Amino acid sequence: MSPASVAAEALAPRWQGQPGRVEVYYVTLDDPATGLGVWVHHELVAPLDGPPYVHGWAAVFLSDAPPVTERFGPVTLDPGAGIPSAPREWPGAWVTLDPPAVVAGQAGRLEWELHADDPGDAGEVLPLYTFPRWAWDKEALPAAQIVPVPNARIRGVVAVDGAPVTLSPEARGAVAHIYGHGNAKQWGWLHADLGGGDVLEVVTATSRRPGLDRLPPLAFVQLRARGRDWPRDPLVAAPLFRTRLGLPAWSVRGTVGRWRLRAEVTIAPEASVALSYTDPDGATATCTNSERADAEIVLEHRRARWEVAATWTLRGRAHAEVGTRP
Repeated sequence: MSPASVAAEALAPRWQGQPGRVEVYYVTLDDPATGLGVWVHHELVAPLDGPPYVHGWAAVFLSDAPPVTERFGPVTLDPGAGIPSAPREWPGAWVTLDPPAVVAGQAGRLEWELHADDPGDAGEVLPLYTFPRWAWDKEALPAAQIVPVPNARIRGVVAVDGAPVTLSPEARGAVAHIYGHGNAKQWGWLHADLGGGDVLEVVTATSRRPGLDRLPPLAFVQLRARGRDWPRDPLVAAPLFRTRLGLPAWSVRGTVGRWRLRAEVTIAPEASVALSYTDPDGATATCTNSERADAEIVLEHRRARWEVAATWTLRGRAHAEVGTRP
């Protein structure tokens, strides 16, 4: 299967009309030239009791003013309709799922039209499986996240209060896909564009399932560096990482084989937004998100002793969030 076909498969809708499911597509980006960060979130919720609906939001993070967030929807769906992809089927926004992905819409003070193109010279689109591909394909976990387009050029225009800003050629971001039974008890997320096609994706969470909800967060980590993904199996490696969740700062660190990774994230209150989530069972959560977060990332390699292999410092360019329950 070609890389583009793999990406198209990773973007394909999963929901088949079952109750008790959530399916999410989101685009995040930061543009160092304009100082903008953008988060566009499309969500289908199929409650355990009641009709399914689609809704979402867009958030624009400004360098010289508080972030602006607007919601669109909800709109009730035909249970057999699946994820709508035609422009007029989204309430106030639309998305096309075939690479290159496109999201566009208008809600309140915001308008956006974003084109996410993979930067590969040959048009290659190589998904990043934050959770193992087999777990995603078989829906073996309560929920899973993957990144069909993890290192995208983002082209387009974002307008706040009718004032358009054209993204610069430096704008980078990702298109991600989530499917499962609902949100975790608590979670942290990091997307870090490390330059040169390298990227780090972290999803660390505590399950809501009885028994599992007493455990500390389990971290799923994928570092793509120099064309290789590490660790080889993020599920097997997950218990080897330790998470400290909190606001404004949280961290993940762990050792797998001869490699050791540390990521420290700071979400500044003035550069973040807090949004409420509702699970299919009616439970609620709060997500604090920033597309202009800071991150310090250190990768070490052990030979005779531990040596620093690479360091990355992102100031206002990390995409991150923390989710909590009331």
